[in-house]
Amino acid sequence: MKRDVAIVGAGYVGLPLARVFAEGGKTVVLVDVDEERVERLSRGESYVEDVPSNVLRAFVADDRIAATTDYDVLREVGAILISLPTPLSRQREPDLAILLAATKQIAERLQPGQLVVLESTTYPGTTREQLLPVLEAGSGLRAGSDFKLAFSPERVDPGSSDWSTKTVPKVVGGVDEASTEAAAALYGSVIDEVHRVSSPEAAELTKLLENIFRSVNIALVNELAQLCERMGIDVWEVIEAAATKPFGFMSFHPGPGLGGHCIPVDPFYLTWKAREYGFYTEFIELAGKVNESMPYFCRSLVSQALNHARERSLKGSRILVLGVAYKPNISDMRESPAIKLIALLQNAGAQVAYHDPHVPEFRENGVALSSSPLEPGAYDCVVVVTDHAGIDYDAVVEQAQLVVDLRNATGSNGRRTDKVWKL
Repeated sequence: MKRDVAIVGAGYVGLPLARVFAEGGKTVVLVDVDEERVERLSRGESYVEDVPSNVLRAFVADDRIAATTDYDVLREVGAILISLPTPLSRQREPDLAILLAATKQIAERLQPGQLVVLESTTYPGTTREQLLPVLEAGSGLRAGSDFKLAFSPERVDPGSSDWSTKTVPKVVGGVDEASTEAAAALYGSVIDEVHRVSSPEAAELTKLLENIFRSVNIALVNELAQLCERMGIDVWEVIEAAATKPFGFMSFHPGPGLGGHCIPVDPFYLTWKAREYGFYTEFIELAGKVNESMPYFCRSLVSQALNHARERSLKGSRILVLGVAYKPNISDMRESPAIKLIALLQNAGAQVAYHDPHVPEFRENGVALSSSPLEPGAYDCVVVVTDHAGIDYDAVVEQAQLVVDLRNATGSNGRRTDKVWKL
């Protein structure tokens, strides 16, 4: 069956994107190398919370969404969208191995008239400098004249009830005007608003700016939280008061560190690329340093709270980490600061368990745990790391011997006392 759109990569970006195209009347095929994932999709089983299984099953039953491991299906589609991981190496350099391997597969099957759009977050120049030559060399076709090529950054906010793939404006930038217009027409057929920019480089940098803006501002309030701890001032009270100003201020909140694929990773794509031009992005690197230090600061805060409030050392104490997903009300564990904090607490000799209604178990970076029942009184300290909405924090405070609240989940009633310590 010839389909309108192929999406290479069926993860947190690809599957919601498939949904919005299917809802817009398009036929979609998801291409992924993970056979188990493809089998689940073919049964209508979703592993992404933004696409409920009942919704996916209806699209699969109507043959509006299909999934396969076979790249040959790309020969029969009108557009190929790429939504693959673009991680950093251990040296914090861009790792495009997955993306480029897939691009070679696409190139071997590329047909005249097709549109290729990269959605994966990356540094400015990737589409033109990396994808374009691979696609041309592997296909014998020319970008612009024989096929269209553009970049359009994903803007997925997992678990959001305010915005969806359909309602978030879509930025597109092609290698030439015809490519831009082709991408704008495709997305405009299913997404409410499309914003054109002059080039893929501008679109690539747009995505990075969005995440760098958040990273820098979160680092600012994280640094302020550390200062407020020394000064004996409640940083949450200060932020709440500042937020009453109706202009010139945007509220950001401190926490135990950054999570998700975007903010902890994407800014470093620009720091790497900037060095090519003899430029050093000092704000970005400073923000990264502050944010990456937060799990260490939070471990010290837990140790201090145990020492002062319960006259206990961290070593040997029973700690319950409340919430391990990287943000509230989802199961996504990517880059979650809880993983680092748990490891730090364990390394200090604490006996650590966790409770998270969205994450029944996890195995990350040498840490392997299953969610324990929420029994606050059974632990020397409860540490609130992710503020899921379904938890009664008043009851947690009432039952717990000690609470260290890193997310202000206990609210104004939980301002620091002998029982509740706050970031």
